[in-house]
Parts: sequence; structure tokens; C-alpha cells
Amino acid sequence: MMLVGLDARDLATTRFAVSPLWEVVGSVRIITRSQWFPEHLPWVERARPRLATVDWRLLTDLVSMPTGIIPGFVCPPPSTSQPTLDVELATLAATPAEVVQAELDRVPGPRSPRLAELYADPTAGLRRLAEVVRAYADAAIGPYWPRMRTLLEREVLLGARRMATDGVQGLLNHLDPYVRLDGDTLHVEHLVLSGAVRLDGRGLLLVPSVFCGPRVWSNFGSPGQPVLRYPARAVATLWERDPLPPGRGLARVLGKTRAALLHELAVPTSTTELAERCRLTPGTVSAHLGALRDAGLVGAHRAGRFVLYARTTAAEALLAATGAATR
Repeated sequence: MMLVGLDARDLATTRFAVSPLWEVVGSVRIITRSQWFPEHLPWVERARPRLATVDWRLLTDLVSMPTGIIPGFVCPPPSTSQPTLDVELATLAATPAEVVQAELDRVPGPRSPRLAELYADPTAGLRRLAEVVRAYADAAIGPYWPRMRTLLEREVLLGARRMATDGVQGLLNHLDPYVRLDGDTLHVEHLVLSGAVRLDGRGLLLVPSVFCGPRVWSNFGSPGQPVLRYPARAVATLWERDPLPPGRGLARVLGKTRAALLHELAVPTSTTELAERCRLTPGTVSAHLGALRDAGLVGAHRAGRFVLYARTTAAEALLAATGAATR
């Protein structure tokens, strides 16, 4: 149990943020221990083949420490509410060498060759780590990030609404079963951490997470604003696929492929993810989506670096009329 002392300044500066870098770090735990996280198995099955050409052993060494604690420099607190991965990687790469070495010194046991290189030359090692994170993220997280971000942003909005109606105390007491605010002390149940700390006006940064797992994670001691990472709700819905096949009547009119794409667009989805789901090439998917857009059945909007496609009202009416509407 961690006992975290809060004062009025901490409560006044409590805020939310989304962290792409933390999702990368958390997902490494998921993919290396997938038997513990059955809700993420559909993602694991899709991500593993995409990582076949990526050397992400350095990332695994840092995330799979024998203590169960991830060094703080691996995932520094987000500096803004919605940082990009590039912004977070720049913060990571700028970590002072003595901080990297001090945190690695706290880890018992022998270091792997990769961690030994990081310890010997933290500046070069952090640049290498940033490259590894970027390659891993592009392969395993990138195709799904727009949907993940939408879910995380929804979680932030729900938290902000709770804080507006019930105050910070109401927010923290409904945040997670393992978090409880009693007076001026925040009780955080950890699997491996215990002790007491005061925030002394630094405030609290709340970060909802897709790949957090069932327990909360925190970083109260490293430089920057203290962080509490907690599992977002309904994360398993990210990987759900509706079992209903597209209607035969619709397939006779549009063609089997275009009917299947409409069926898959129950939620906004990228071309890459549609290609994986339908076992098509991205080019083929793009061509069919263009035809569906020209017919007024599909719309598109940009979300950061990604373009997401979704069914229009006309498509929903067409699916309903042919009995192919998803649940």
C-alpha cells in the first residue's frame, strides 16, 4: 500500500493526460505475458506477426524487470494533456545520464548485454531505446492507435465530468477499486510497492490506459509531476468483431468485398486495420473505400496521422433494410 499525502495545491493541480509512450510500455507486458490478459488476446494475435522483423529486446529488458518495477525514465510523465509519441520520445532521450544509471542501479541481479550498454553510455542508449520504441509502436500500436485514443479521450471526458459534479474527492474515489482518498491521504494498493510520500504541491497526473492491466501503476518519485496510471473501462471492446456476416442481398448489389468492408465499419477504422481484418491489401481496401465514398456510404476524417473511415447514415439505413445491420 502506498500512502500519498495531498494538500490543497495538489488537489488544485490534478489533471488528466493520455500517453502513447505508456501504451507502448504497457503493451510489452501484455504481449510477453499474454496468458495473464485474455481480454487482449485478439490484439496479441494480430501484433505478434507484425513484430517479426522488429528487434525490441531492449524494450523487453526494461519492462520485464525481476522486481516488477519499470524504471521511471522509460516512461516519463507526459508534459501536455495529449502529447504525441514523438514528443514523449524526445523527453525520454533527454533524460540525464545520472538518472538512468541511478534507476538501473536499483535493479538487483546481473544486467543483460543491452542494459549494460545502456548503463555504460546512457546518451547513446536512450537514442537507441527511442528508435526501438518507435519501430515497435509503428508495428504493434500504430494501426490501432486512433481507436485506442478515442477510447482514452472518452475516459478523460468521463473523469472530467465526474470531477465537475463530485469534485476531486469524488473523482479519486470512483477512479479505480485500488485507489481511495481518505482525508488528505490517497491510498493506492500496489502489488510490489509500499511506503509513504507527500506530493508537496506537485499535483497529480491521472493517465487512463488501455494496456495497464487490472492494477494501477504510479510514479511518485521521479522528476516531473507524479503520475497515477489506471485501467480505462471497456478496453476489450477495442478488439471485438461482430460475428454476423454481411447480408447476401447486400453482397449481390455491392459485391462481397464492399459489403464486408461496410460490415466492419461499425466503428471508425483505419485502412490498415481493415486490411488486416478482411485479409486484403491496403491498396485494395483503399480502392473499395473510394467507391463506397463516391456512393455516399462511407465518410472519412483525419485523427492525427491517421484517416478513419466510418459508415454514413445512408449506409446504416441500407444495412438495416437488407438485414445486415450489426448489433
